[in-house]
Amino acid sequence: MFDWLPVSGWLAAVVTVGGYLLTLVLVRWVLLLKKDSPASTVAWIMAIMLVPYFGGLLFLLFGVNRVNRRAELKAIGDARIDAVTPSLNEYRVFPSESHQEPDRTLMRLQTAVGRFPAVRGNRVEVLDDTNRTLGLIRREIEAATSSIHLEYYIWKPDRTGTALRDLLVRKAAEGVQVRFLYDGIGSVWLTRRWLRPLRDAGAKVASFLPGASFRERWSLNLRNHRKIVVVDGRVAFTGGMNVGDEYLGLARIGGWRQWFGGAANERRRWWRDTHLRIEGPGVLQLQQVFAEDWYFATGKVLGEQASDGAKGRQNLYPDSGSVGNAVVQCVPGGPGGRTPVGERAVPRGLPNLFFTAITGAKKTIDLTTGYFVPPLPIVQALEAAAWRGVRVRLLVPGVGGKPWTIFAGRSDYDILLRAGVEIHEYAAGTLHAKTLTVDGTWSLVGSANLDSRSFFLNFEVNLALFDDQTAERLVERFDADLKKATQITPEARAARAHWRVLAENFCRMFAPVF
Repeated sequence: MFDWLPVSGWLAAVVTVGGYLLTLVLVRWVLLLKKDSPASTVAWIMAIMLVPYFGGLLFLLFGVNRVNRRAELKAIGDARIDAVTPSLNEYRVFPSESHQEPDRTLMRLQTAVGRFPAVRGNRVEVLDDTNRTLGLIRREIEAATSSIHLEYYIWKPDRTGTALRDLLVRKAAEGVQVRFLYDGIGSVWLTRRWLRPLRDAGAKVASFLPGASFRERWSLNLRNHRKIVVVDGRVAFTGGMNVGDEYLGLARIGGWRQWFGGAANERRRWWRDTHLRIEGPGVLQLQQVFAEDWYFATGKVLGEQASDGAKGRQNLYPDSGSVGNAVVQCVPGGPGGRTPVGERAVPRGLPNLFFTAITGAKKTIDLTTGYFVPPLPIVQALEAAAWRGVRVRLLVPGVGGKPWTIFAGRSDYDILLRAGVEIHEYAAGTLHAKTLTVDGTWSLVGSANLDSRSFFLNFEVNLALFDDQTAERLVERFDADLKKATQITPEARAARAHWRVLAENFCRMFAPVF
């Protein structure tokens, strides 16, 4: 009866009907899963409906939180880790000891968010040059005698990454315990062949996610974005910098020409990042974050194995004593926990910390971020701070970032500029630093950007610093960066092309899923 319909017509009909059915199923799934983020729900429904099949595939890959399945297992592991971790009560700073109410508020909130108390007796160095940062990391690894722990989102198997791997291989061969944890997607180019020298030398290597099972290999959206190095439990590094040629300002161009017998060229491209070097009791908090992630990836508790013994635990968590005057507090963040408020569930963690720090500012806010796609409450907090007389300065990427995130972030410029917020777009290269300084006394430095991905999806780690000298150093760096940035004005915004307005508004619709 339907002989008149060609094969191509049948195929088109099947594809169309299948697309509608898949859309209905996935939209229902989105409505069931996305209960506490209406903007994210709308964005995913639009993606599924506007781009059938492809939008559904993106949702399956990036829209489903599967890490909650390990929540109970992780809680058990955290308890076991706490049992072998020494108490830092000797160095603990209680909120009541602070003379400033904003500090007391932030200290209490940070303890609730990240479980770690504030501790005194630390020495902190701000590192704003990636080449120097890598040099200091190499120097500490060279001097290691007992353990080296490294955790990275991106580790590239290029010249820089391979040279650092070879150093780890040598230290492992010397008998130092080397543990290397990398993100399964961010460091996807690390092959078994590239990792083999580490394993052959006795180093322990693990991938954070995806896991071994087929279901876990679909967890592409939940990444370990942390960057941590802990050497001998006495010195640590953390911040925004990954490992690779690119992060030293060395970008390789023309590599495709080699496929056709040509020569590859190299050029320098400035990479602006911020890292911290820390000594003192705060190092053990970063060591514990690494231990928790190591357990999450391997099921093994550092310091619990019989082979470690008491000496092994002491080497992993040594008492450094008081080595400086800085008060620090480790603030990890990750997907999961929710705190019910009224009829809605508000995400815990980094969003609350940023919101509280901004709303509590009295004089100044200096914020640098590698990705600026803030959730609406953060935009409103920045706007309100500027209206009440706080000097708010934002340093955001102008070039070198992902275009869609830059356009999405620019859609918030007008409301912020009307309130008096100063917005500067970095123009000298890639801006990747993540820092926040409030009133010249409190600072936050780490791996978290000002976007929904860092707030709700990624595993992040930051250090909060109650230290005037560190804050002063970060403000000086901020002022220096402004000389390489372009200030955005209302006049420039009004004169922009119509296609830019369309691009900003279109990208903003998908901001919750970026």
